Amino acid sequence: MSIWFTEKQTEHFGITAEIVRTHVSEQTEFQQLDMVETKEFGNMLLLDGMVMTTEKDEFVYHEMAAHVPLHTHPNPEHVLVVGGGDGGVIREILKHPEVKTATLAEIDGKVVEYSKQYLPSIAGALEDVRVDVRIIDGFMHIAESENRYDVIMVDSTEPVGPAVQLFTKGFYEGINRALKEDGLFIAQTDNPWFQPELIRTAFRDIRATFPVTRLYTAAIPTYPSGLWTFTLGSKKHDPLEADPSRFHELETSYYTPDIHRAAFALPAFVEKLTREDQHAL
Repeated sequence: MSIWFTEKQTEHFGITAEIVRTHVSEQTEFQQLDMVETKEFGNMLLLDGMVMTTEKDEFVYHEMAAHVPLHTHPNPEHVLVVGGGDGGVIREILKHPEVKTATLAEIDGKVVEYSKQYLPSIAGALEDVRVDVRIIDGFMHIAESENRYDVIMVDSTEPVGPAVQLFTKGFYEGINRALKEDGLFIAQTDNPWFQPELIRTAFRDIRATFPVTRLYTAAIPTYPSGLWTFTLGSKKHDPLEADPSRFHELETSYYTPDIHRAAFALPAFVEKLTREDQHAL
């Protein structure tokens, strides 16, 4: 008999995957954590029943979360990742020679523990000497930091449970204070098919906080709708004006300098979400 996992992405729609085995099923202090092996996508990390990452398609999210901001900033020496306990964004950050420190602020230590065990190709870089793994509340770490980081990446779950506060204007204002005078940040901002209001609200609040605000997209098959968005807020540097000399030759599977630019070319219905005069699709 086959065993299948289904994530209901809306009340009426979901994605499903055939399960080979369950490695972990545990209610942590913060969330339900499951690590399963699937036939199609390899090992898959689930939090509260939502797909966080898989061995097969993880590179898309992690490359786009890291390389877009790091190629935009002229000298990203000190970088913070909020969330991201699987280690994928950290792995990509370390491909940049300018980076001196990469701090990971993950609230749930079990995510780090099980990712190291079952997702070593993703989490292996967490042992690098430049990485400082802190099992702390990222929201509070931001609130306690000032003029500290060049680049911040918010690698959160969807806005449920402990991640709700990571989608607030107050959090974006805290990020602004935690960044240096020419700093910038990105946050994953969900998908435009099922969460247009989330994107609209996040973009509005980030634009109210940062002089430069840009939305960009990536195609990630295991995330709701397959079309994912990131929002970049910057005090000074525009990703569309990034110096071509900043584009390192990186070993990547999705991100390229051409993708860097093309990702900001938005479908019309997505671009409408960034307009101040738009209140509905």
